[in-house]
Amino acid sequence: MKTLAELFEHTLKDVYYAENAIVKALPKVSSAVKSAELKKTLDQHLEETKGQIKTLEKVFKTIGLKPEGQKCDGTDGLIKEADGVIADAQGVALEAGALAACQAVEHYEIARYGSLREWAKVLGNEEAHVLLSEILDQEKAANNKLTNLAVTSINK
Repeated sequence: MKTLAELFEHTLKDVYYAENAIVKALPKVSSAVKSAELKKTLDQHLEETKGQIKTLEKVFKTIGLKPEGQKCDGTDGLIKEADGVIADAQGVALEAGALAACQAVEHYEIARYGSLREWAKVLGNEEAHVLLSEILDQEKAANNKLTNLAVTSINK
């Protein structure tokens, strides 16, 4: 990659892969936790993530590319970490650990979407900027829900 446009395309493929991997991983996390509130939050975010994939497909269209993913080692590592928590933790540790693992994914996504959004703006792609802003806002809201849930019940 030598240009911002190439970096944008590469990172877009990265997050497309990531969101699809998350859609596959979230049901396992949701089924492992006992907290009804946490389970509901994860299930709601799963549906939101499916919508984000459709939004990303619109972003690909703005740059004339077919939607495709590119292996994302960061997301794969975070999912592997969540799998480890599910396998090794029990009780309160499982609930808190699963929530924290989900927040790590959210933080990664917030960083990626923040960069993509700003790159779209610099590249003059207003449509992509708006679409990516929508996803970024959703990811921030999901993180806030998880934080609130941790503080008000899971970590107590």
